[in-house]
Amino acid sequence: QVELVESGGGSVQAGGSLRLSCTTNGSTNSRNDMGWFRQAPGKDREGVAAIYAGGRSTYYRDDVKGRFTISLDNAKNMVDLQMNMLKPEDTAMYYCAAGYLVAVPDSPLEYTDWGQGTQVTVSV
Repeated sequence: QVELVESGGGSVQAGGSLRLSCTTNGSTNSRNDMGWFRQAPGKDREGVAAIYAGGRSTYYRDDVKGRFTISLDNAKNMVDLQMNMLKPEDTAMYYCAAGYLVAVPDSPLEYTDWGQGTQVTVSV
């Protein structure tokens, strides 16, 4: 089983930046596809970004393209999400997830293991 721990959330003003990190156990990154999801109160969990095993390709939802960057650090067993030019609508709990042979990167159903989440709040 994959253990995931997120960190790096916080409160920022619109236009600011945050970097989220997801620490995984063992050699997760070499075998798993990794994703970042978010869930705002009263809304469904939505896929934000994903990176396939080995970092060979990435996925971003349209409204974060050009602002967010997902990256792998296999040596540190970490998956980061750099978030720039943050907007109030980015406010949510952010979750790291791991899956295997993910076909639909923004579908929560494709992922088998989840972290506890880290809160991101963006104020105007």
